[in-house]
Parts: sequence; structure tokens; C-alpha cells
Amino acid sequence: MSVYLSEFLGTMVMILLGDGVVAGVLLKDSKAENAGWGVITWAWGLAVLMGIFVAAKSGAHMNPAITLALAAIGKLSWSLVPGYVAAQMAGAFTGAVLVYLTYLAHWGRTPDPTKKLGVFCTIPAVRSLPANILTEVIGTFVLVYCVLAIGSNDLSKGIAPIAVALLVVVIGMCLGGPTGYAINPARDFGPRVAHALLPIPGKGGSDFAYAPVPIIGSIIGALLAAFAYTAIAA
Repeated sequence: MSVYLSEFLGTMVMILLGDGVVAGVLLKDSKAENAGWGVITWAWGLAVLMGIFVAAKSGAHMNPAITLALAAIGKLSWSLVPGYVAAQMAGAFTGAVLVYLTYLAHWGRTPDPTKKLGVFCTIPAVRSLPANILTEVIGTFVLVYCVLAIGSNDLSKGIAPIAVALLVVVIGMCLGGPTGYAINPARDFGPRVAHALLPIPGKGGSDFAYAPVPIIGSIIGALLAAFAYTAIAA
């Protein structure tokens, strides 16, 4: 399996399960309707865990911000970056399409277009683009710094995937409230494009005006974390 196919499949599984739990919680007449934020954060952590196992052969980045950060500190060849990012975006788009198909009977039953959009991508609780970018910078900084620490720490030998999954859970619970914690450009943009293209009844707009926020914030946070870790702990 090529590293690009590995990244595609891992990201697809992550988004299928991660956006899938959001659909279950938000869409009308789902058995998981109104299950709450705790269910979403735990399921997203488990979604990342399953993606890690699927994408193990490529290093399981599943996140363009992580890929760019690793390349910036010399842990990944820059020649691989375009293929990684393309595979991640395609995997995220495909995973979102599968969520749409899984919940096909529920879109028409759900009257709120904001909930439909929220299945696919992040929506800030309070829309303030500078503050929203800062939230994404902080969340992604924690993600990448801790992932690098987990990967180089003897304490995490044998349990690194579980540690990363728990990291995603705690980021969601503690830092995810303001923006929905994209902390990953592919996680937000690929499904947002799927929302724009899919024939979802009563879906409303896809809010591409907000789309740069999780991209810019995630990349800045990831690069800052990578350089900080290299300077302090490496």
C-alpha cells in the first residue's frame, strides 16, 4: 500500500466516524439525537484512533498541518507533502460523502440548515475571526506539541495511538467549545466541499467565508508547536 493510499484511507475512516457521530447527535430522529458534546468528543478520539491504525504505514498524519510541521522540522521529505495533503483532502471528502449516505433518511427530516452544515465542518459558537483563528492556533499547538512528545517518549511505547486518541478527546473537551476544534485543515475543508456539492435538502450555504479560519489557525499552530518542540525538548 502506498503512503498516499494509506493517508487517504486513514483520513476517510477518521472523517466517516468523526462526522458520523456529529450526524448522529444533530440530525432529527437519529437514535443518538441530542446525545451531547461528551459523546462527540469521545467518539472523535476513537475515530482518530481507528484512522491511526488504518494509516499506520504512512505515519498516520491524516492532517495537512501535521504533515507541513513534520516537513518543516526535517522529519518528512518536502517532496511527499503535496501527495500527502491531496490524499488527506480526498479522504476527508470521501468520508463526508459516506456520512451523507449513512444518514440519507435524516437530512430531509432535519429542518435546521446550521445543524446540517455542522455535521460536515466546524461552526464557531461566537463568530469573531481573529478569536476563532487564535483558538485554532492554540488547539493545534497542543495537538502537535503533544503528538511529538508522545512519539519520542519512552512512557508511550506501545500505547502511542491510544495516547493520541485521548489527546484529541481532551482537546475537544477543554478547547473545542469556541470553534468545534477543527485542528486539521482536511477535517474541515474536505467535508465542507462535500456539503457544497451534495444534494442535501434544505442545506443552506456552506460558509466558505469561514473556511480559511481552520486552515490558517491549524497551520500556524502546528508550525509553532514543531519549532517549539525542536527548540525545547528535542
